[in-house]
Amino acid sequence: MRYLTAGESHGPQLTLIIEGLPSRMPFSKEKVDHELARRQKGYGRGRRMQIESDEIRILSGIRFGKTTGAPVALSIENKDWKKWTEIMGIHPDEEKAAKRRVSRPRPGHADLNGAIKYNHRDMRDVLERSSARETAARVAAGAVARQLLEYCGIRLAGHVVRIGSAGTRRLAGWTAAAIAEKSEASPVRCLDPEAEKEMIRQIDEAKQEGDSLGGVVEVVVENVPVGLGSHVHWDRKLDARIVQAIVSINAFKGAEIGIGFEAGELKGSQVHDEILWSEEKGFHRGSNRLGGFEGGMTNGEPIVVRGVMKPIPTLYKPLRSVDLDSKEPFEASIERSDNCAVPAASVVAENVVAWEVARALLETFSSDTAEDLLREVVRRREEARKF
Repeated sequence: MRYLTAGESHGPQLTLIIEGLPSRMPFSKEKVDHELARRQKGYGRGRRMQIESDEIRILSGIRFGKTTGAPVALSIENKDWKKWTEIMGIHPDEEKAAKRRVSRPRPGHADLNGAIKYNHRDMRDVLERSSARETAARVAAGAVARQLLEYCGIRLAGHVVRIGSAGTRRLAGWTAAAIAEKSEASPVRCLDPEAEKEMIRQIDEAKQEGDSLGGVVEVVVENVPVGLGSHVHWDRKLDARIVQAIVSINAFKGAEIGIGFEAGELKGSQVHDEILWSEEKGFHRGSNRLGGFEGGMTNGEPIVVRGVMKPIPTLYKPLRSVDLDSKEPFEASIERSDNCAVPAASVVAENVVAWEVARALLETFSSDTAEDLLREVVRRREEARKF
């Protein structure tokens, strides 16, 4: 299973093509639109989220409410396009496009690197595609993958564990359903009411100072069958693919599985999960410090992954840069007004993880049809319990 996205931040639409879905999988447009709406929420977002109200248009691959096995094509309209037609169109108005030309690279963005790599003297051709707007299409892909996971009884949820210096301790014993309910009720998607208050206070303080904040998000996936991924080659390790997916999200700079970097501070007896056995569960672990993985494969415990997002680099307290044409120094301009997108980024993280788990599921089990897949997953769970 794979997908491809196309489109610019101020172009007419984002386009998504998904190939490799099994046939006869129940498909809900409403569930995809729900994930897109979640991505647009969160304390600290800017005015762009008031302009857009994302929903998908189904172009192919769905009939009678189910997948056909053919590629699924979806589009998401950019409602701001009407203001940009003469600037971002295939044949733009040269005078108007020249007025919106970007020759001043913003620190922390792809502007300058992309201009050098692709030989663009107008960096708008870089920033339009490198914009986080593209994550709407990635969330749509993940929302489709979530429906596949739900069909197989796999659930996931995400939440924010840190914004700025405000954070929560590691929480254990939460189900995906409980995490989803609690985080959805919080403006910063935090499970801890006290930490939530401090996160909001720090976001407000940073905004008053013309600054921005980053943070850490966590995604939990439960009821995952044993054996997704593989130990036999480096590129088949599912934990590695999930980490890559997290770091590929705009502004994310690192990821960890389970207790992650904390493991480097502890002794082995404090890190590894003891193996237990019972008639009811079969083999299972007494803890989940390794985040559901051993040897690059799922071990039946919940997948737990965290990602760190840097502060948004566009500031009202601008950083210094150098003009592309004159080579003169200047203070960077502002293209958007979010000062904290961590709550929204947690939704993106959920959906990129959902995609990787669903992809591994289809690689592991026979899946021409959704019924074939479910049958194989149920059999694996039963075999693992009796092993």
